[in-house]
Amino acid sequence: MKKILLVLIVILPCLTFSQSKKITLNEAIDLAQKQSPDYKITLNRNQSNYWRFRNYKASFLPQLRFNATLPEYNKAVRRITNDEGQDIFVNQDQLLLEGGLSIAQNIPYTGGTLSLNSNLERIELFGLDDNIGYSVVPFSIRYFQNSLFYNPFKWDKKIEPLIYEESRRDFIEKMETISVTTCQRYFQLLKAQMQLDIAKVNLSNQDTLYRISQGRFKIGKIAENELLQVELTLLNSRNVVTTNTIELKRTSQNLARYLELDTENIELDVPDKLPLFEVDIDKALEEAQSNRKKVIEFRRKRLEAEKEVAFQKGNNRLKLGVAANFGISQNGNDFENLFDNFNQQQNISVSVSVPVFDWGVSKSRRKMAEADLDLTNNNIDQDKQAFEQEIYLHVLNWSNQRDFLATAEKAKEIAIKRYEISQKRYVLDKITITDLNIALQEKDKAVLQYLNSLEKFWQDYYILRQLTLYDFINDKKLEVDNILFD
Repeated sequence: MKKILLVLIVILPCLTFSQSKKITLNEAIDLAQKQSPDYKITLNRNQSNYWRFRNYKASFLPQLRFNATLPEYNKAVRRITNDEGQDIFVNQDQLLLEGGLSIAQNIPYTGGTLSLNSNLERIELFGLDDNIGYSVVPFSIRYFQNSLFYNPFKWDKKIEPLIYEESRRDFIEKMETISVTTCQRYFQLLKAQMQLDIAKVNLSNQDTLYRISQGRFKIGKIAENELLQVELTLLNSRNVVTTNTIELKRTSQNLARYLELDTENIELDVPDKLPLFEVDIDKALEEAQSNRKKVIEFRRKRLEAEKEVAFQKGNNRLKLGVAANFGISQNGNDFENLFDNFNQQQNISVSVSVPVFDWGVSKSRRKMAEADLDLTNNNIDQDKQAFEQEIYLHVLNWSNQRDFLATAEKAKEIAIKRYEISQKRYVLDKITITDLNIALQEKDKAVLQYLNSLEKFWQDYYILRQLTLYDFINDKKLEVDNILFD
C-alpha cells in the first residue's frame, strides 16, 4: 500500500502538469482583465488617482491637529536685549512644556484658511530661585489669505473632479486595451498551433509523395531532377515543422505568462464570428464624445492653462494678501488663577507687493502663460480633429472587415480543395511536382490569410469598443468593475 501511495504522489503531479488547458478567447480576456501584468499596473495607477481625489475632497474638511513640545530643555549662555535697550549675556537653564490644539478649514469661496487655535505653555527656570511660569491662549481665531486676486481652491474645484473622471474612463479604456493585447497573443498562439498542424500534415504527405516518386524513378517514369525536387520539398517540410514547433513554444509561453497560467500546454478554440450588427458613424462619434477620457482631457488641459494665466495675472501685477487674528490670552506664575481676567489679543495685516521695475519679468511670465494657453487651445483643436478622424476611419474599416473575412474564408476553402485535387492528380501522374508545390503554397498562404483576417476582425471589434467605450452588440455603455469607483 505504501508503494502504491508513493507512486501516486510521484505520478499525479506529472499527469496534472502534462494536462492541457482548454481556453476560449472570451475566457482568455476575462483572465487577462483580472490577473495580467497590464491589469495590475492599471489598477495601481487607478488607486493613485483615487487617493489623490480623496485627498482633494479631504482638503475642504476641517483638519484637527495636536502639536506639542514634550519637553524642551535649554542650558546655555544667550544674548538678550533688556528693558533699557542694551544687549546683555545671561545664563539660561530652563525646561519648556508646550501643547496646543488647532482646527483649520479652507474656504473655497475666498481662497483663504480659517483656523481656531488654543495653546498652553509651562516654563520652569532652574537656579538659585526656581520659578515656574504659565501661559495660556484659550482660543485664537486666525484667517490668512495669500492673494485677493487669485483663488487656487476655485481652480482645484474645477480641475480635480475632471482628473478623477479622466482616470475612471482611462481604467475602462485600459481594460479594452488589455482585450486587444490578449486577442493578439491568443491569435499568435492559435496561428502557431494551426501552422504546426498543417506543417505536420504536409510533412506526412511529402513523405508519401517521395516514396511514390522513388518508385516511379526506378521504373523510369520520372527524371532524377523531379525526384530531387520532391526530396527537397520533403526536407523543407521537416524544417518548417521544426520552425513551427519553436514558434509554438514561444507563443504559448507569451500567452501563459500574460494570463499567469500554471501550464504552457494550452488548447485554443477558433473564435466564432460575431453576430451581425451595424455601427452608425454618428452614433460612434456621439458615444466617444460622451464616454472617452480624451474629451475630459481636453477640458482639463484648457483649464490648467487658464489656471496658470490667472495665477500670473493675480500675483505678478499686484499681490495683495491679508492676515487677521483675534483671541484672548493670560500668563502668570499661579496655574489656578490662569483663567481669570483674560487679555485680548488681536491683529490684522494687509500686505501689498507691486513690481515697480523688474526688467519685464512679470510681463514675460504673463505673456508666456497666455502663449501656452493659445498653444493648448490649438493643440486641442488638432487633437479633436484627429480624435474624430480616427473613429470615422475605424468604423468605416469595421464595416468592411466582415466582408474581408468572408472572402478570406472562401479563398481558404477553395485553396484546400484545389490542393486535395492536385495531390490526387499527382498520384495518378496527371500533373508535375511543380504544379503540386504551387497548389501547396497557395493552400498554406490562404489558410494563413484567413487566420490573419480572423485576427484582424476580432482586434478591430475590441478597438471599436476601446475607441467608443460602448458595447454595440448589447447597445449599452461599458461599465467599470472597480470598487474604488463605487
